[in-house]
Amino acid sequence: MSESSIPMTSHRPYLLRALYEWIADNGMTPHLLVDATRPAVQVPAHAVKDGKIVLNVAARAVSHLEMGNDFIRFSARFGGVSHPVSVPVGAVLAIYARETGQGMALPEDANLEDAALDDDADTPEASSPPQLSAVPSDPAPEGDDDGPPSPTPTPRRGGHLRIVK
Repeated sequence: MSESSIPMTSHRPYLLRALYEWIADNGMTPHLLVDATRPAVQVPAHAVKDGKIVLNVAARAVSHLEMGNDFIRFSARFGGVSHPVSVPVGAVLAIYARETGQGMALPEDANLEDAALDDDADTPEASSPPQLSAVPSDPAPEGDDDGPPSPTPTPRRGGHLRIVK
């Protein structure tokens, strides 16, 4: 049988889950590099730089991590405030260990490319840039994540050292 006669699902979610487990099993910190300009990416806008965001997805850094076949979802703190995060698997550009840089840059998925070409042919405004979706900046309800609440910052005071001659 030829390759084109048997439709297969995307290999991206399987690679992501396998590499995540490999990185975590070796005591390293898994990070995802995400293209934040892709549709349906929900991340705090203030954390996006140059259209990309690096997400620490270690078990100690996130809560309620779900790595499904279509989306990766979890809750994480950005600047001490808990935010829900949702990333389509197709928007993940790479997964790697922070400590060593070992991991994988994911290739473009042929199924995603075909779908994008089909969508572009159907839409009259194919050249318009994708839109980011805003994530509410309101803190999540208490108890949303398993970590302790962030301490309130203490006001800065002047120096307490004196010059002695």
